[in-house]
Amino acid sequence: QVQVVESGGGLVQAGGSLRLSCAASGSILSINAMDWYRQAPGKQRESVAVIIGGGAINYADSVKGRFTISRDNAKNTGYLQMNSLKPEDTAVYYCNVVVKTTWGQRGYWGQGTQVTVSS
Repeated sequence: QVQVVESGGGLVQAGGSLRLSCAASGSILSINAMDWYRQAPGKQRESVAVIIGGGAINYADSVKGRFTISRDNAKNTGYLQMNSLKPEDTAVYYCNVVVKTTWGQRGYWGQGTQVTVSS
């Protein structure tokens, strides 16, 4: 079994910063990708940043230059540093981790962490 836990969300004023963490644990042989998504009320879940096994990184246009994704392979933990936050960044942020286990490869979701940006 694999567990994914996000943390670090909260309430922040516009222009502020937050750092989200995504910790994966369990029978993990390797992490092949870590993807941060968000879902605002009434909207579809969208990918905001992804880091792939080889280190390639992609950001949604809406967060480029403000968000930074990173990963600590030794800790099986990923991070999303969010700067210059805007009210439109308000959402529940989810982490999806694609892991290789002894029984194959699949993605696992965390429970999400709420980010609220006040104007």
